[in-house]
Amino acid sequence: MELEALRDANFKLIDDALTDWSTLVGSLAEMKKDAEDNLHQGANKADWAGVNAKVSKEFIGKTAGEFADAHTQATSIYKILNDTVGELKDYHQQLLDALEGGRKKNLTVIGYEGGFTVTTNAPPEARSKMDQDNKGDITALRDQIQGILNKATESDNSAKTVLQAIADQSSLGFSDASYKDRDSAAEAVKQAEELAALAKKDPDDLSVEDFDRLNAGLKKYADDELFAERFATVLGPKGTLEFWTGVTDPQRGNWDLGHERLDQFDDLQRSLGMTLATASQSDSTAMGTWKHTMIDIGDKPLYGDRGGPMGFQVMSNLMRTGDYDDGFLRDYGTKLMETERKLTGNGEHRNGAWQHLGMDPNLNRIGEDSGSDPLTGYLKGLSNSPDAATDFFNQQFVSKDDPDNPFERDPDGNGKNSKVALSNFQYLFEERDWPQESNLKGDDLHTGQNNLALALEAATTGHPAGEHPTPDTPAHNADQARLMESIVHSVSADPSRLTDHGYMSDSMGQIAAEYMPDINRELHAGDSGEKELFPLAGDPAAPGEKDLTRFLYTVGRNPEGYTAINLGQHSYTTHLMQYHFENPEAYVNDKHYTDSENLKQGIEHAAKTAGQVEGIIAAGRAYEAELEGGIEDADYNSALEKAATWGGTAVGIGVGLGTAPMTGPGGVVAGGVAGTAANEIISAITGGLMKDSSHEVIYRNGSDFEATRNSTYQVVEEASKKAGTAAGNRHPLIEASVGSAAESGFSAAGDKVRIYLEGEGIPGELDKEG
Repeated sequence: MELEALRDANFKLIDDALTDWSTLVGSLAEMKKDAEDNLHQGANKADWAGVNAKVSKEFIGKTAGEFADAHTQATSIYKILNDTVGELKDYHQQLLDALEGGRKKNLTVIGYEGGFTVTTNAPPEARSKMDQDNKGDITALRDQIQGILNKATESDNSAKTVLQAIADQSSLGFSDASYKDRDSAAEAVKQAEELAALAKKDPDDLSVEDFDRLNAGLKKYADDELFAERFATVLGPKGTLEFWTGVTDPQRGNWDLGHERLDQFDDLQRSLGMTLATASQSDSTAMGTWKHTMIDIGDKPLYGDRGGPMGFQVMSNLMRTGDYDDGFLRDYGTKLMETERKLTGNGEHRNGAWQHLGMDPNLNRIGEDSGSDPLTGYLKGLSNSPDAATDFFNQQFVSKDDPDNPFERDPDGNGKNSKVALSNFQYLFEERDWPQESNLKGDDLHTGQNNLALALEAATTGHPAGEHPTPDTPAHNADQARLMESIVHSVSADPSRLTDHGYMSDSMGQIAAEYMPDINRELHAGDSGEKELFPLAGDPAAPGEKDLTRFLYTVGRNPEGYTAINLGQHSYTTHLMQYHFENPEAYVNDKHYTDSENLKQGIEHAAKTAGQVEGIIAAGRAYEAELEGGIEDADYNSALEKAATWGGTAVGIGVGLGTAPMTGPGGVVAGGVAGTAANEIISAITGGLMKDSSHEVIYRNGSDFEATRNSTYQVVEEASKKAGTAAGNRHPLIEASVGSAAESGFSAAGDKVRIYLEGEGIPGELDKEG
């Protein structure tokens, strides 16, 4: 800050600008509220269909979010400018006061480019002597003015730094970085630079105090956009990998640190991963270079000729926490699978290069696996990023025309094998030879395949795994639906792909639950009114009745899978019934029928299809009970108890209600019936409150096939009563007929299981039903 600039500053223009920014913040606050209340919420209640259900609704939601981000960014900028202008005005006045104080002591200050001079106000011939006589006053004034200029410079520079950093966060649209004042933003940047400097230290020189400061700082600022971007870019891609490897490697790391803070390495990994995920969302040029370089060094040993883990092995472990940028994940995954092909001969042999060997660092401190397989951490990252996950699984792993393609199958069923192309999904789910690992007890670990299931859950549903859809979750698109079909076909073709890996069944059950409208369409003996009976937003998944039956049966053998489908089906069916009771004209079975007659037909069709779903998974459950001799009954009871939280919200059931919340049963919850009939049904089931005529709890472990049949039609009957009540349109005659319809569907399920699962092992109860 030059002396003249601060002394002669005219704050009129910047005051006017501040007034304009204040007005803008107020206007954006109103626009934000209008966008949320009118645009966003209105879109969630509108009767979208076709392309609009997939495109317009999602666009409106994102646009409303941009108004919110614009308000956040404008508010932060206004606060930073306001703080800075206020400080500069104060320094301006301090400078004027200092100059006036000097004048009273007969001192004058002369500014020039790059500095200033303090001297006595005397003729040239006397100035030298008077300067000497007043040396103390001159020095004091000089130091006072320099201090003022230094503080003004710091204020001005810090404002420039944080404003530029905020502007760099998003190349398009607005950043949602929010700061209460200039100092908090500047402090975030300062802390990032200081902590990055600590992380750059040689691991041997990293003290316990350094570790504690890093751990606390990253935890505090992990979600701070300015901090994250600055920390990552100052540390650099290679520095990031070297830091984490150095901390976790007993050979290169600090033994004392490992001994003192071993139990906190998991916290550091989580916070570091979250910080890097936040940083990856930045569009700054420096962060763009960081991402490109990180991918480039992914297939190279960290220490060059001296070896060490590959970049992908280190970075993938840091992807286990946080929501990484979709574009970065896509590019990263493409290069990662390219490396996988090179190291395995297109998947033909075991991937020894990823194996945890000797004294290599234990790169993962979250869970028990070593972290040597980069697919494990990467897939966990994908489970938090649905769009990137969908793209990744649908990418081609190997072409059928590749001369080095080792995969042959008989796609036509004529006994002749030929090379086939495989997607990333098919390779990872069906063919990959996953590295073997075990825990300290010697039990096999399957973290990689479990993360694969989580990533598939995100990829097919459109929301992070483990969460439930919301009214903002877009309708299923074509890529998601095709992937769901691929999963169904794969499990149908070889059920052992799932039964040998039962820990994946909870995600498979959740996927099925969220595709319940599609499943009902497939199992229903369709007619011209099928779309009206089972309305659906987005692109439908149509895996076919045979494969779907085999898939549901297989998933139903697992406690978590069975529970997810069971509750998902009942939630969907109840919402479907409530939708039709509220819209009796929606389904027309016969144009000569009255609305009430068509409604009765529609409700009965829904009940019968619900019975089919329940019958198929009940057959799988009964078969598993035969195999296990009932020893897993407690697991089924436990799964049902764990699912009790689903009863708290209709959307929380996860049956696609959030993915199509305005077209009826695919999402009628957001159209005004949330938390009513379906909630009551699910809460009663999971809470053990719903009992059959013998006062036994409905669906208790599900091992008794006949009891499950009775439970099914009783629940469906109860659902029709609650749905009619909630809609204000009860029909006793319809309610009296739905139990029989559900029972009929349950019996039809037995026929489908017998037809489609010949030789797979069918429980004796089905044979008795004939």
